[in-house]
Amino acid sequence: MNFFIDENIPKICTDFLLSKGHSVIDIRGTNYEGTRDGAIFKMAQNEKAIFITTDKDFFHKIPHLYEFHFGVVVINLRQPNRRNILSKIEWALLNIEFGSFESKVLLLRDSNYIILKK
Repeated sequence: MNFFIDENIPKICTDFLLSKGHSVIDIRGTNYEGTRDGAIFKMAQNEKAIFITTDKDFFHKIPHLYEFHFGVVVINLRQPNRRNILSKIEWALLNIEFGSFESKVLLLRDSNYIILKK
């Protein structure tokens, strides 16, 4: 799979996804670091990548703003530390079918999840 990692996702998650053979775009340390949310999301779409973030706004906005997109994963936890975020990404890879994830938005919470589909 092709993933685009928002700046708020810990680097350990990028390393994990790469170790599992996925393609990962991470703009940290590039000239694009600090770019506005809308522009970052458009970059992910240009790369045909599933966007992973902890910014809950994406869960509410993307389904209304985009008729088609390559997918969004929003991780919304009470204690969003690097280990907990990584744990949710690990769970999602085991339990969610990302091969057909176009125009879906996944919200991962502490004890449940929601998938919005177009």
